[in-house]
Amino acid sequence: MRYIIIGAGAVGGTIGGRLAESGYDVVLVARGAHYEALRAGGLRLTTPEGTQVHQLPVVQGPDDLAPLRSDDVLVLAVKTQDSTAALDAWSACPVTGGGTAGELLPLVCAQNGVESERLALRRFRRVHAMCVWLPATHIEPGAVSAAGTPQSGMLHLGRYPTGTDETARHIAADLEKSRFLAPVVPDVMRWKYAKLLSNLANAIEAVSGLLTSDGGRALFARALAEGQAVLAAAGIEAAGREEQAEARDGRIMFDPFDGSERVGGSSWQSLDRGTGTIEADYLNGEIALLGRLHGVPTPVNDTLQRLANSFARERRAASSMTVGELVQVVDAAAGTTEVAH
Repeated sequence: MRYIIIGAGAVGGTIGGRLAESGYDVVLVARGAHYEALRAGGLRLTTPEGTQVHQLPVVQGPDDLAPLRSDDVLVLAVKTQDSTAALDAWSACPVTGGGTAGELLPLVCAQNGVESERLALRRFRRVHAMCVWLPATHIEPGAVSAAGTPQSGMLHLGRYPTGTDETARHIAADLEKSRFLAPVVPDVMRWKYAKLLSNLANAIEAVSGLLTSDGGRALFARALAEGQAVLAAAGIEAAGREEQAEARDGRIMFDPFDGSERVGGSSWQSLDRGTGTIEADYLNGEIALLGRLHGVPTPVNDTLQRLANSFARERRAASSMTVGELVQVVDAAAGTTEVAH
């Protein structure tokens, strides 16, 4: 199979680079300065083993690659706010022998949140969900670093909405040969909802930096409590903390391998690169949505969603609000919500 990595950033670049290291056929899809850097100098993937430069085919979209091959696998690794445009473009791409990608090819959603799978299933018949536990960074065009060791990450994989199939097992086998743990599970969305809960910290991290203070951790605990209450009200099951820890136990270390200070995660990186968008609508915003649907107040997540979007839209610097200032804003909003209710 050939892997087309739609969005060759931190997650997509690591998956694509590791697959290429193992001899698999990989095409990277990127935009702007990142595309230009990949085309000119290749993908510089830095891992605990060192830096490798992968000279891989790189395109800006399906028109540069059409027609697709019948053995292609599309890996969607853009942020969820960019999913609709990517899915519209790639689902209509013709496949050699007749038909379109949406009709014939498997698509894997390697993304945070739980919304892209629904978006994809409107356009693709064969959708797979992937729960991505992969500590990786993409700040500089053409460069990606992945700190996980001895495995680069853990990628639970299954059909969406439920089940498994031979394609999932084939993809997982390729990933297992490429320095990933890749369990194939029939209930992959349980894992994605668990990851969603942990990602409620992303907005805090983006706005106020790493959760190293008691105040930051306490604020995350409040956001998490809202998330857990919302999932319970909606009847949605998430993998438990012990189950997640057991799956990763001793298999992946996340410490920076070069002794440098760890930078923020995906949302922090969006602000740091000044992209103008952030994934908060599909993380904290998912909890806000479910809360409104099921009558559960979510003032902490509402406020974090709003602030993260404001930071992205105004291109404010990552980590430029103190935790104390953030808590004050959240408390004020929570007080207003309590009065309204």
